Amino acid sequence: MPKADGNKDRGEERPTSLLIAEIARIIRLEKGLTQEALGKLIGYTGSAVSALETGAQPVSDAMLERLEDGLGDRRGIFEAARKYILMEKYPVRFRQFSQLEAKAFAISAYQTHVVDGLFQTEDYARALIGGGYPPVPQAKVEELVEARIARKALLDRDPVSMVELILDESVLLRPFGSWEVLRGQLHSLVKDARRDNVTVQVLPLERGLKGSYAGARGSMKLVETKDHDHVVYLEIEDESILVSNRAKVSGLSQRYAKIRAQALSPDESLGLIERLAGERK
Repeated sequence: MPKADGNKDRGEERPTSLLIAEIARIIRLEKGLTQEALGKLIGYTGSAVSALETGAQPVSDAMLERLEDGLGDRRGIFEAARKYILMEKYPVRFRQFSQLEAKAFAISAYQTHVVDGLFQTEDYARALIGGGYPPVPQAKVEELVEARIARKALLDRDPVSMVELILDESVLLRPFGSWEVLRGQLHSLVKDARRDNVTVQVLPLERGLKGSYAGARGSMKLVETKDHDHVVYLEIEDESILVSNRAKVSGLSQRYAKIRAQALSPDESLGLIERLAGERK
C-alpha cells in the first residue's frame, strides 16, 4: 500500500528522459543517420534531435510516437517509454498518485476551487497553470498541460473506470483566462457528464444556509484501486498526502458521502451546467 507522500517538487528529475535520449542516439548511430537525417525521417528538425540527445529538451509524447516509427523496428521501446516519460512531466508531489489514478477501478472527487484535472480542457488547464504563482516558464506550462490532458485517457480506458465528480458551484462561476475559456470548459463538462461511466454533481452555493455543509474542509479524491484497496489523495499549497490508514480513509469516505448527499442530483447538476454553458434556458 502506498505510503504518505508530502514531498515538494525538487526540480527536474528526468532519468527516463535521459535514458531514452541515449537509446535514441545509439540506435541512430547504429543506423548511420545524422541528427538532420533522423529529424527528416521523423518530421523534426536536426536541432530538435540534438536538443533531445543532449537533454536540453525533454522528449514529447508526439516525438516518442515518431521515434517508435522511425527507429523502433517494432521492438516497442519508445512506445513502452511513453507512460514513464509522461510521469516525469508531473510535479513530483503528484507522480505517486498518478500511477494509482491511471489504474483506478473507481475514482470519486470533490473539488472546491477548480475543475478536477481529469475533466479540464486544454485551454482551461493552460490558463490555470500559466496564471499560477510563482510564474511558470511557458515551455513548462505546455509540458504540464500535455501531461494533464493525457490523464483524460482514463475516461475512455478499457476496462472502464467509474468516475464521480462533485464540484462546488463556485467552480462553475470562476473564470480562468477568459469567459470564453470557462464556457468551453462548461460545454466539455456537459459532454463528460453524459458518459455512462461518469457522474457529475454540484454542491450548491446556498447549501450552508440549510445549517449543514459537509464540504467546508476542502477538496479530496477517493480511489478504489484495481485490487479494491481504498486510498484518499489530498493536496494543498504544493503539498500532497496519500492517506491509506483504513480508519482515516473510512472517516474521509463518510464525509465525502455526506457531501454527495448534500449535492444536487446528477440530472439537476447537468441542467445547471447546461444553463451556465448556454445550452439550456
